[in-house]
Amino acid sequence: MSSSRLSFKCEAVATGSRARAAIFRTLHNEVKTPLFMPVGTQATVKAQTPETLLDSGSQILLANTYHLLLRPGTEVFKQFGGIHSFMGWEKSVLTDSGGFQIFSLPHSCAIDEGGAEFRSYVDGKKILLSPEVSIETQMAIGSDIMMVLDQCIPSTADEASARRALEITHRWALRSLQARGDSPQSLFAIVQGALYPHLRKESAGGLTELPFDGFAIGGLAVGEEKHQREDMCEISADLLPADRPRYLMGVGTPLDLLEAVHRGVDMFDCIIPNKVAQFGTAFTSRGLLQLRRSVYKFSEEKLDPQCRCPVCQKYSRGYLHHLTKTQEPLGWTLLGQHNIAFYHQLMRDIRESILADTFLSLYHERRQVLGREDVDNPPVPPKVGKERRSQSLGDYTVHRAEAGFASIKQISSGEIMHSHTPPMEEAKALYIDQSHLAERLRLKPGQTPEEVSELVIWDVGLGAAANAMAAIQCYEKEATQGPVRRMRIVSFENNLDSLRLALTHKNHFPYLRHSGPEAILARGIWVSRQFPGLSWELIEGDFWTQASRVQSKPHLVFYDFFSHKTDTDCWHWSSFRRLYELLQSSHTVELFTYSASTAVRASLLAAGFRVAAGVGTGVKKETTVAFAGKGKRPTYYTWLDEVWLAKWERSQAKFPESLPESEREEFEKRVRGGVS
Repeated sequence: MSSSRLSFKCEAVATGSRARAAIFRTLHNEVKTPLFMPVGTQATVKAQTPETLLDSGSQILLANTYHLLLRPGTEVFKQFGGIHSFMGWEKSVLTDSGGFQIFSLPHSCAIDEGGAEFRSYVDGKKILLSPEVSIETQMAIGSDIMMVLDQCIPSTADEASARRALEITHRWALRSLQARGDSPQSLFAIVQGALYPHLRKESAGGLTELPFDGFAIGGLAVGEEKHQREDMCEISADLLPADRPRYLMGVGTPLDLLEAVHRGVDMFDCIIPNKVAQFGTAFTSRGLLQLRRSVYKFSEEKLDPQCRCPVCQKYSRGYLHHLTKTQEPLGWTLLGQHNIAFYHQLMRDIRESILADTFLSLYHERRQVLGREDVDNPPVPPKVGKERRSQSLGDYTVHRAEAGFASIKQISSGEIMHSHTPPMEEAKALYIDQSHLAERLRLKPGQTPEEVSELVIWDVGLGAAANAMAAIQCYEKEATQGPVRRMRIVSFENNLDSLRLALTHKNHFPYLRHSGPEAILARGIWVSRQFPGLSWELIEGDFWTQASRVQSKPHLVFYDFFSHKTDTDCWHWSSFRRLYELLQSSHTVELFTYSASTAVRASLLAAGFRVAAGVGTGVKKETTVAFAGKGKRPTYYTWLDEVWLAKWERSQAKFPESLPESEREEFEKRVRGGVS
């Protein structure tokens, strides 16, 4: 690859991490990474001055080509000699190409090979923003770093749409490079590919062969879950050259930045620190502070005693509370200045830890605080009448994870539903995304719902209904975009106290703010009024007794009992054998479960299932997918093979504990036959 206009130099990479500290030089200043870039969309960071931004430690500001093209227009920048003299900013500027704004703004827009045609929100005129126009505009603006024009789509888009966007982005990148010519301004390409690792690899592979000065990771923070964003960030960063800056666009909270640095990213931008300041929110070393709260009314404390910014040196929490409550613009200015300074100080602390090779220690320490609310004055849950809602019901209690989310804990066993990952995040990753539910629901052109069989899901172990609600949310999202297949969820549960408890704490379980769960508890069945093809029914009692009475064979099974220690019988190979016989059908039945233990997989194989390794969730590196029925097996799973068999051979749990010696030979034969 050719030399970079930025003279990028990586100074250190942290041990046990991909986090790195680097230095590069733009046309205006030396830049040290990792760094955060405040967003100054229209040549201004809202409620801030160039002086407050300098005092906060800003090295680069971000401006937007789309908006500046419309107003004030390129002629103004040519008259002033560029954006630096226009806005009185002495350090660097990065200009986004306008691709995200075209995607996000609700003005009419048509995209084809030539570019994006849209109507100006200033005067209603039609404008074609092509790669050439975008670069020409950015050159007139005079930014230090320009971005190629890209097509941004939702990160959850189907693979065909993601590929189309990727391919047009690549062709536009080539045209942007040619339009830049010999300008001294740097130019970054943008890696796309939505949530498909192979598309990300294809995108990065093509772009890194071209002489770009840096690379951005695009198409994230536009619809995906946090864990998906982090996975795609890590995959994408690892595909990019070590001698160029890596920029994650539009992300995010301080915790998001910490996680992304850990995965190898150097540069960030986001409106969050300044946007939340408008509503009285401050990021501090003691957690997130909501200055609207009356607890701060008489507080003489500084906003953050560990912060050295001008705001924390001078103003009390009580005064900032007053400005917030009275909606005085000064409150936005001061809190925005502090939040931006907090982001910059976090980046400096991270950089120093990387250079000192102590990053992992800082990473584990900071991630415990950055996601929490005020450590010293934690919010108190609201009262219901004269008493607070009970935190327990029967054998269940509400559990608060250190990461800030809530889940349900069984008191007798101590087991926690979704102990390491927020309930809906885990449900979506393990059951919804992995089963390709959205794709299964979509109809082919010309099909009607009546022509396609109903998709049936068995939700085995309803718990607090996270898995069922994740499926319902997926259906509702797809149904708003076009015709979909009918879907019926059948949930099995022998103790409904966990759901009843969660429903009394909807502030901690927001996914339950829906008509379905209440109806299920009241009537045992719910049919969507908005989408009549969607239904949900509850079968209460012992699963093994009730399942044989259900006539409709499932296409998908979410197998989510408590662990082997608590629900021992549900994980025994004889139970899996009964389940395998129950699931025999003319179509393929796919079973998904969180367990990836060797014993569970061996029992599934011995029962007759074909077994594959599933995606990891939370602290689990893998989960498990199993298949029954007579239909074709999907080709996109990683089937257990000889490597796994060798692991099973070495396992201390090669055979179920209760398996008689006389049956072990047959069990082993079945396991081996299931892998071959």
